[in-house]
Amino acid sequence: MDVEKGRVDLSSDHQHVTDSRPLDSGHHYEPPQRPVSSFRQCLQRLEGQMVAYNLETRGIKRVEAEERHDLKSLGYAQVAILWFSVNLAANNITLGMLGPAVYYLSFRDAALCAVFGVILGCLPVAAIATFGPISGNRTMILTRYTMGYYPSKLIVILELITLLGYALIDTVVAGQILSAVSPSSHPLTIVVGIVIVAIVTWAITTFGYSIFHYYERYAWAPQLVVLCILAGVAGPSFDLTTPSQGSNAATIAGDRLSFFSLCFSAAVTYAGGAADYFVYYPSHTPRLPIFAVTLLGLTLSFTFALILGIGLASGLPNHAAWNSAYGVSQGALIVEAYQPLGAFGSFCGVVVALGLVANLIPTTYSSGVDFQVLGRVFARVPRVVWNTVGVVIYTVCAAVGRDHLAQIFTNFLALMGYWVSIWFAICVEEVLIFRRRRGFDWEAWAEKKKHPLGVAALIAFLIGWVGAILCMAQVWYIGPIAKLVGDYGADVSLAFLLTRVESSLLTLDLDGKLRRLCVGGARLSAIEMA
Repeated sequence: MDVEKGRVDLSSDHQHVTDSRPLDSGHHYEPPQRPVSSFRQCLQRLEGQMVAYNLETRGIKRVEAEERHDLKSLGYAQVAILWFSVNLAANNITLGMLGPAVYYLSFRDAALCAVFGVILGCLPVAAIATFGPISGNRTMILTRYTMGYYPSKLIVILELITLLGYALIDTVVAGQILSAVSPSSHPLTIVVGIVIVAIVTWAITTFGYSIFHYYERYAWAPQLVVLCILAGVAGPSFDLTTPSQGSNAATIAGDRLSFFSLCFSAAVTYAGGAADYFVYYPSHTPRLPIFAVTLLGLTLSFTFALILGIGLASGLPNHAAWNSAYGVSQGALIVEAYQPLGAFGSFCGVVVALGLVANLIPTTYSSGVDFQVLGRVFARVPRVVWNTVGVVIYTVCAAVGRDHLAQIFTNFLALMGYWVSIWFAICVEEVLIFRRRRGFDWEAWAEKKKHPLGVAALIAFLIGWVGAILCMAQVWYIGPIAKLVGDYGADVSLAFLLTRVESSLLTLDLDGKLRRLCVGGARLSAIEMA
């Protein structure tokens, strides 16, 4: 794959206007030149340097059909490998630890909740990924078509928080592992480990799309080897028999549902950027194969990493060394499990830590693009600048919150899963009901007037949040419906979202206008009849 060498259109959010005045037969007319600000000149010089060094300069501008790569050079295998490489990482191992360690679930219960939770969560991701080749637009640009031009900015902000939050988690886990494997004579602090991983990630994402895909094509191999070694070394110490702990059956059921929702949220949040990574695929790429290989790559990597983490946490009560290491950090537990291998185990720990770069790359890359979707002023700043801003933000936040990883996991992940689920439900409704016949004009991605106002979608989104608040169970808040399950409540917001019935009435025709009323979601939209 060749990196696109064309310069970014700094006015990509504007329509191009041509001067239609007649030219003198003997003179060539040149339109008046607007003075270029010093800031704009700096941006232009930066773009020139990026092109000179073969870096991707494209931001949110749509990838036209003639700019796409050959499907043979990309292939469906690359899609599956990318998703497999991204999620075969230590952050998902630490997420799996929460099943036995925080929710006191048995190995069997936690494994079942994890597997079915991520399968359900991966379905929206696979569906959104298919829009990349068809539209040539980034995922948050698609939101303009479903939420409206201005309400979509709220979704973009939430997506940026999600991406930077996940990157924060990844860098903390990597810092923990690197700190744990460092020799006692020359200890490496968690903060230094965080900075190392962040710098490596920044360097790769700066090069853009092609290097990103190239790295993910091979990053999974060493990860798979060292994680299989970890399973072989630590597997005999997994506790496969101890049942789930709870004061009563309702409490255990609530813990199962909460962990299920947490695993679902970990998977579904990829939907906000799933189309970003396939915009260079040909527009004629069939949707079903993209959906299938995305689902395959995600579920295989998620389930393997999560079950490995569940197994490690299940052995905590029976192994004092493991329990002591977990008291230091989740990353330290991974390193402790490698201890029977001595120095080679420490080397494996370093490989696991650096493997988190593969998980950091897509979130960092997407954040650089999504900043540009916030508006025309933001779009004028090159992607690489926003890419750098994102790295700085999550690196600083990771250094500050490095001692509270479990709390970040349990509170942040589920909270982010709420908005993605609501947004995806609106997208499905838009595709299957409101645009079933007229489809999408993908070339109008930057034209405000051709996007809906989004009032109806915004109301539906907010109503979805009301249901989520009533049903959520967090450390800092338990909704009135969630309180009904067990001693500690249960996160039943996912069940609310899945069982909400949205009936649509498409029958009112008044004065040449079709008004479409969506009763269940309280969604009302109006469009002019052609």
